[in-house]
Amino acid sequence: MKSLAELQAIKSRMKDKVVLRDGMEGIRVVVGMATCGIAAGARPVLNAFVEGVNKEGLEDKVSVTQTGCIGICQYEPVVEVFEAGKEKTTYVKMNPEKAQEVIEKHLKGGQVIGEYTIGAISA
Repeated sequence: MKSLAELQAIKSRMKDKVVLRDGMEGIRVVVGMATCGIAAGARPVLNAFVEGVNKEGLEDKVSVTQTGCIGICQYEPVVEVFEAGKEKTTYVKMNPEKAQEVIEKHLKGGQVIGEYTIGAISA
């Protein structure tokens, strides 16, 4: 980097790649990105959520973040969805295709996809 202008250009290019709004109201999607999650394929899942939220124009309503170990490594990749006034939803054994479905049905439509949740796996 040679100048502040170059840094600002990089920031502008990367703006659409990151959806992070700390303290915002709305829905928070958290992807487990510890070693176990990454080894199980969490990085493409995180990317699918970030790209999908941006593509659908949900970046003002939905934040996508990452965290360390969630503690249920056998179910990785794990994604938790937090909504104000509701119990969190824990999606397990996720992949990019399931992430797209969660964006469409849950984040946009408000419908939890029960078959992808930890409740369906442990039942």
